[in-house]
Amino acid sequence: MRLALSAAAFALLAPCAFSQSAAGAAGHWDGSLAVPGHEIKFLVDLAQDESQAWKGVIAIPEQGLKEFPLSSISVGNGRVKFEMKGVPGDPSFDGALRGQSISGNFTQGGATLTFKLDRNGEARFADVAKSTAVAKAFEGTWEGTLNAGGTQLRLVLKLENHPGGPASGTLTSVDQGGAVIPIAVIAQNVAELKLELPSINGGFEGAINKSGTAIKGIWTQGPGNLPLTFQRSAGAK
Repeated sequence: MRLALSAAAFALLAPCAFSQSAAGAAGHWDGSLAVPGHEIKFLVDLAQDESQAWKGVIAIPEQGLKEFPLSSISVGNGRVKFEMKGVPGDPSFDGALRGQSISGNFTQGGATLTFKLDRNGEARFADVAKSTAVAKAFEGTWEGTLNAGGTQLRLVLKLENHPGGPASGTLTSVDQGGAVIPIAVIAQNVAELKLELPSINGGFEGAINKSGTAIKGIWTQGPGNLPLTFQRSAGAK
């Protein structure tokens, strides 16, 4: 982003208080960040999964950011905290939960701003396609350069398989503060590779060459598209 009770009485009340706090943090939240002379609107969705672990995403419409996964989500003692891992400046939110609102401080790169969130219904998580495992030829680290209107943007693509599960990956924008963008969907079919990055409204479709040294294709972001070729990083297997 350029977010006096006795000890005995306390022991009896604490579980109830925590439960109410946790339940109150779940939902769809409309937020605003107070920037000098301007307000940045953003959306946050928080919920607990089957194991009661927290999950969440953030969207910032005016910056084209959507479904960006939140990290280090913490709910308890009347506070809600979360971070945007991989974004330059390590953005983090720390707010007090009071009924249907959360308000507190947003910090990024040493700067601190105030924010406020208002609950607006249940959490809304977009249904996304499932990732697949990828062939060995696609695993590893790849490097490419995007020519965006004369501006050269270096990108680093990392793809990794996991035993018994789908592949995972990230795309790092070297010339934009080293931002690490999670890849939501990775799908491979023979020589074809498809990547979806909804957090930046981006995607890539390409094919690997016979020697396994390059993946040539098209990068899309919003309504635009540009040619992009990833070369296997020097020294990578």
